[in-house]
Amino acid sequence: MAISKQHEYYEKKLERLLKDMPPYVVEFVDAKQDIRSPLTLFNYVRDYRDFFHWLMAEGIAKCEKVKDISPCVLGNLALDEARNYFKYIGRKKYKVSQKDDETKRIDPKTVNRHKSSLRSLFKYLTIEAELENREPYFHRNVMQKIEVTKVHETYNERAKKLTDKIFIDDKDLDFLDYIKDEYQDSLSPSEKKYFFRDKERNISILSLFLGTGIRVNELSNLRIKDIDFTSKEISIIRKGNKKDTVSVTPSSMEDLQRYMKVRKEKYKASNGENEYVYVKLFKNQPQPLTNRAIENIVYKFTKSFDKRMSPHKLRHTYATNLAEQTNGDIPLIMSQLGHSSSDVSLLYINTSREKARKAAELLDKRRENKS
Repeated sequence: MAISKQHEYYEKKLERLLKDMPPYVVEFVDAKQDIRSPLTLFNYVRDYRDFFHWLMAEGIAKCEKVKDISPCVLGNLALDEARNYFKYIGRKKYKVSQKDDETKRIDPKTVNRHKSSLRSLFKYLTIEAELENREPYFHRNVMQKIEVTKVHETYNERAKKLTDKIFIDDKDLDFLDYIKDEYQDSLSPSEKKYFFRDKERNISILSLFLGTGIRVNELSNLRIKDIDFTSKEISIIRKGNKKDTVSVTPSSMEDLQRYMKVRKEKYKASNGENEYVYVKLFKNQPQPLTNRAIENIVYKFTKSFDKRMSPHKLRHTYATNLAEQTNGDIPLIMSQLGHSSSDVSLLYINTSREKARKAAELLDKRRENKS
């Protein structure tokens, strides 16, 4: 089975993080590696690190290093103490922008993620783990008493929020035309040099997101052997390292062909079938673009055109357009987006309905103009 760059990246990050964790957390991760992705486990352990630091700061764990926190501390944690931790998490604030002092509180969904992480650890320590005496680490599971507050939103409400964050109508096409024909007019001579150097590559990246709906790690892991120009398809690695094939819009495939024609010359990149498609030149050597580099490309160009958007928002844009053009073909949307549940795909149907509602309002304005 193919291993993605993201998989390897988070495996290494997880390994570094575990060096400072207590032995029982290392055991937990080892037990879960076959059923949880490295990214999920990394997020779990990062949440545990925050929790352990709070225990030490509050004097509940009387030690100087996270590694030395005994499982007995968790077994004896009072319900009020556990609740206080999640209140602390829920009241934390973060800066919206480095340029001003505007702050926001942590999203309730993030608090729920912390609860879920700790519930998994406590379940392991109280039920799943077995020590030499054939008993778990402890029996009292205080996290079972912690309520997970569901954040309720209708599909219509979620769709309304989504519509404000993506390209609607034909704005995705306008965006690509802007990058191809107008963006350069806003640049200084030195900026133009770098823009034209990477123009074909960057346009291909933006176009492929909008023409396939793939995720950023699926794009960064794309290799030359994964492209089928004849059938206009690409093979990608989905979540869970599952291989899949998706259709590409003809215009996006043409943008990809234009990039491939200059890829070797501009980046000194080999055309071997196992080579990564999207590369940069670093110290005169080709290197594959990281997820972060691709995200920054999307941020830069979308912000110049309209509003700063992520690759995931371009994915949403594609899915919404697909839903509209296929009259809400849920199986097709699920297949193209790699969804395992129809619930997520239904969101794009509602997004299209939101657009239809706005169109209906505009149509009705003709009556006002007649009067």
